[in-house]
Amino acid sequence: MACLSIVIPIFNEREALPHCLDRLSEVVAPLDLETELVFVDDGGTDDGGAYLIEAARTDTRIRLLRLSRNFGKEAALSAGLDYARGDAVIIMDADLQDPPEWIPVMLDYWRAGRDQVLMQRRTREGETWFKRVSARLFYWLIGRASDVPIPANVGDFRLMSRRAVNALLQLPERNRFMKGLLTWVGMPTEIISYDRPPRTAGETKWKPLSLLKLAWEGITSFSIAPLRLVTVIGICAAAIGLFFGFWIEIKALAIGGDPPGYPSLIAIITFLGGVQLISIGILGEYVGKTYIETKQRPLYLIRDIHGDARVDPAPRADDMREGRS
Repeated sequence: MACLSIVIPIFNEREALPHCLDRLSEVVAPLDLETELVFVDDGGTDDGGAYLIEAARTDTRIRLLRLSRNFGKEAALSAGLDYARGDAVIIMDADLQDPPEWIPVMLDYWRAGRDQVLMQRRTREGETWFKRVSARLFYWLIGRASDVPIPANVGDFRLMSRRAVNALLQLPERNRFMKGLLTWVGMPTEIISYDRPPRTAGETKWKPLSLLKLAWEGITSFSIAPLRLVTVIGICAAAIGLFFGFWIEIKALAIGGDPPGYPSLIAIITFLGGVQLISIGILGEYVGKTYIETKQRPLYLIRDIHGDARVDPAPRADDMREGRS
């Protein structure tokens, strides 16, 4: 029998977990598939992990990976995909803004030969005006800056075939922007639009600064557009400076006298200094990413695993090629 894995990263989602388990149980019960629910506790400080440990005693479908600390959602997703054993793998959030009732529809497309089924948000209920506007701006920017076309309003809620998951597991980078990596994998894809409901319980962990950091990570991970932009700004600044110099020289020759240049000089110096600092900062971001990659630290560390006795991660595609499966 084919196996379905549902990967759910959590961080302080204790209030939402009972609702999540109830809804998932109703959806997966009639499916003609072996099912595992792979929860990844990303160093949460509430008792969500303890609740799932207790739930796993009576529900053999539940597997819980507890990370040694908070590594971030991208690392937690990677851990869940590493340990998921399914022929089809679905990623979703525990807050039920990703309605599990769409799972049978996603599976239908998977059976029809799609390697990825992406869920595209048509509406975003329960979200603030700021988050909706910032999300629209982010997808607009990443769509124009990225070398890989990233579909707008497509989050982590998706289905991946085992072939697509194995392809993703070959990507070794530590700076992970999962939306981009999942898109980079490609393969036959279907996009389904849905209305995203508000959270069932709890509060969002995505604050404005966290969203800004994620957006910057996405842009710098999948594009060198910022470097090209500062190059263009530098060329424009040099052209303006050259034009201004010619203008002062021509004016001095035509009118005579020493032109008063203190205010304009300060303005030019300030402008060029700002451009240089911005350029150094953007360049430093890319150098810093390279530095982090060279250290080759693991993406995450696991504190313990509960539930299913199969505790080994799924064999990566490169392991299978080398006969280590």
